[in-house]
Amino acid sequence: MKILVTGGSGFLGSHVAEQLSTVGHEVRALVRKSSNRKFLSTLKGIEFAEGSVEDRASVDAAMQGVDAVVHSAGAVKARTEADFFECNTQGTVNLLEAAIEHAPTLKRFVHVSSLEACGPSLDRKPVAVDQANPVTAYGRSKLAAEKAVLARKGKLPVVILRPAAIYGPRDVEILEAFRAVRKRQYPVIGDGSMLGCYTYGPDCARACIQAIEANVKSGSVYFVDDGEPLSMARAMGEVLPEALGTTPLFRVGIPFPVLSLASFGVEAYGKLRDKAVMLTREKVGMLKHHWVCESQKTQDDLGWKPEVRFADGVRLTAKWYQAHGWL
Repeated sequence: MKILVTGGSGFLGSHVAEQLSTVGHEVRALVRKSSNRKFLSTLKGIEFAEGSVEDRASVDAAMQGVDAVVHSAGAVKARTEADFFECNTQGTVNLLEAAIEHAPTLKRFVHVSSLEACGPSLDRKPVAVDQANPVTAYGRSKLAAEKAVLARKGKLPVVILRPAAIYGPRDVEILEAFRAVRKRQYPVIGDGSMLGCYTYGPDCARACIQAIEANVKSGSVYFVDDGEPLSMARAMGEVLPEALGTTPLFRVGIPFPVLSLASFGVEAYGKLRDKAVMLTREKVGMLKHHWVCESQKTQDDLGWKPEVRFADGVRLTAKWYQAHGWL
């Protein structure tokens, strides 16, 4: 099959493209002109389509002649909420409409959403698949994108995946936590009691690929996690230091008021420089919650299961960072 992968030069998309290439599929990667294509260029059967999901003309061109789509592109930080919606929501609409027009025999449109589209768990239990209470602009834009996908489930064979926190080789977002731990710092917020679920990047990529082949009804929605919810204190304050062979000098989490004050300054800097930043007041509020999901239905329906738990995954990630000079 020829499969269009959006976000191919990004973290998850690069793993999707790599695994598709390994088993012999042709991959058309939609990439921006400024994207780093170094890794993708090493893969067999790779073809580049220059453009972005926000640009309908480039999406139309990229959609020609493909058999399936894995839509993993998305903005995780933006200058404004409108920017989140332009990329994450309107970009998804552009892909959907292009698929309807130019790929009428599409086998599957896999939309990679996020647990943030559902919102947090208020009772430490896995959120329900129909929960819709996002607490960030990112989450709201991803929920709106999901609604656009589901509105077209009668016209396209769509599946939505909602990964928990994704990490692994080539991930730049969790890298700073690894660097902090290497300096014997303690990258934990508050008392560290907040529960979170994780998924190893290559595992999540396998779920994307198996969603193409699985015989499931259009409009199905699935969570993706490794089945092992961990407190932040356990994940970042214990498991990550163990993987790096270090011990924090002090086991005192960063107080939320301190982080909130820092986020205010970071936001001000972002506005002054007209630059998207990751640490915002909304992000700090998000970190106060539990983020818990459950993927048994994913395993049953897609024939997928997580192969790497967090403790093993962070060791593999640390080795990759070290081997490539990132850590």
